[in-house]
Amino acid sequence: MRQHRSRRLRHASCERPSGVLPIVPTQRPATVKLRTSLFEDAVAIVDVEYASDLSLDDIARRVASSRRQLQRAYAEIGDTTFREHLTAVRMDRAAELLRTRGLTVREVAHRVGYRQPAQFAKAFRRHHGVAPSDFRSARRVVAGAIAA
Repeated sequence: MRQHRSRRLRHASCERPSGVLPIVPTQRPATVKLRTSLFEDAVAIVDVEYASDLSLDDIARRVASSRRQLQRAYAEIGDTTFREHLTAVRMDRAAELLRTRGLTVREVAHRVGYRQPAQFAKAFRRHHGVAPSDFRSARRVVAGAIAA
């Protein structure tokens, strides 16, 4: 009987009159400042060490935070996740390498932190919408057309 009553109370507290927007809690300025600092520190580490084997736990330890606090910082300040951010940095660097260097796709994959070129190619295709080899070919064609 007690369980039934608590269920009723829980459901009653969730009901809102129609047309009333939910109350969105605002973060205290100190919380926003802390999360911004955590996010900026994590971004700085990823920007420098993107090619190494980074994990959320590792970065959290290095910025003296918990895993959950760093996840919140990524979500609220960066509007992303750690994994999405790391992948975006790696894909941007990979595109830069494919554009400017005569490296193979395998070499680019290793330089941006992927052990398996196939996994890199899949991530690159998902991020840029084209395979790495096609990306490089398209850039060479554009560069050739400009030079002509």
